Amino acid sequence: MTTTERLDRLAEIAVKIGVNVQKGQELIINAPVDARALVQRIAAHAYDAGAALVVPLFADDVIQRARYIHADDDSFDFAPAWLYEGIAKSLGDGAAMLSVTGADPMLLAGCDAGRIGRAQRAAAAAMKPMRALISGFATNWSILSFATPGWAASVFPDEAPDAAVAKLWDAIFSVSRVDEADPVGAWHAHVAGLRRRCDLLNGRRFASLRFRGPGTDLRVGLAEDHLWAGGANEAANGTVCMPNMPTEEVFTMPHRDRVEGHVTATKPLVHGGALIEEISVRFEAGRIVEAHASNGEDVFRNLLGTDEGAARLGEVALVPEASPVARSGLIFRNTLFDENAASHIALGQSLALNMKGGCDAARGANESLIHVDWMIGSDRIDVDGISATGETVAVMRAGAFVL
Repeated sequence: MTTTERLDRLAEIAVKIGVNVQKGQELIINAPVDARALVQRIAAHAYDAGAALVVPLFADDVIQRARYIHADDDSFDFAPAWLYEGIAKSLGDGAAMLSVTGADPMLLAGCDAGRIGRAQRAAAAAMKPMRALISGFATNWSILSFATPGWAASVFPDEAPDAAVAKLWDAIFSVSRVDEADPVGAWHAHVAGLRRRCDLLNGRRFASLRFRGPGTDLRVGLAEDHLWAGGANEAANGTVCMPNMPTEEVFTMPHRDRVEGHVTATKPLVHGGALIEEISVRFEAGRIVEAHASNGEDVFRNLLGTDEGAARLGEVALVPEASPVARSGLIFRNTLFDENAASHIALGQSLALNMKGGCDAARGANESLIHVDWMIGSDRIDVDGISATGETVAVMRAGAFVL
């Protein structure tokens, strides 16, 4: 197949499996300007599926970086609340959302960490109503990626620009099951496997998980009435969507006050255009009380200071070392992909689908303006499930499921 044909397949999967556009539904697409060709194909498939209207919203990396270099300092506490309020109203009225990622991971390299932190806090506050609808699955939504030149150069720095983009596309198509004979059927089969794993874990009702390996001995207490989820999820409007493409994780809700121990990241985190490497933290009573990083520590500390819940966990996820993303051998420097190569934890907001009846602080749910995943799993990490009576059960060994 040509790249154009594979790109069209990716667009079809995004519409039919990812966001699952319904007849008469409006579709909002957030994307980098470089992804225009993919967005055009998504729009065509969405209209074929009966979409009432496709609304693309494009972002430009060059313009974003210009802000951090040229804007007045007092402007970094501002965010376009009017934009996010409009999107929230549309989502509340039943629109679907599809986000296309692909920003240059090194976009803000050399920019002032204080400005980055302030801009992120302002944006997080302005987006709160919109994020609440998304995290609460009020409507169907999904995220996928486009191989932009800046991202490709970061993943393949020794390749010529065109070769780097081609290699990144090959990786995206492979882990997104685009190259399967029947991509849609392959996704349905994969989702069924993730559902079986969720059912197994939900049946166990573990009180906590323990991660152990080099630089890590972390005990994550699980929230009362927690639920494991993964793959496809049903939104409040009755539409089944797949939030992340690709996805290899099963995930649940930690108890905000019951995380203890220390953990070291196994992959770098790219957040808001900044690279954060070799994160190591220590938890006491659910909160990070000590944090370090070999690169980007100031950005990470600013992230933890977003609000009271930012230094606590909202998600814990298990991902096998044998996932297609992990087998690629690549560090994508894109959380959508890297989180599906390794077990991970997320700082900040809990997800409503991970607790019976939705988020409830009294039962351990966390609240925050942020939700940021970072990777703690590898083929050197073991995971145990611990029951309410203290029984220990092997869940993962050397990054592989054994439960």
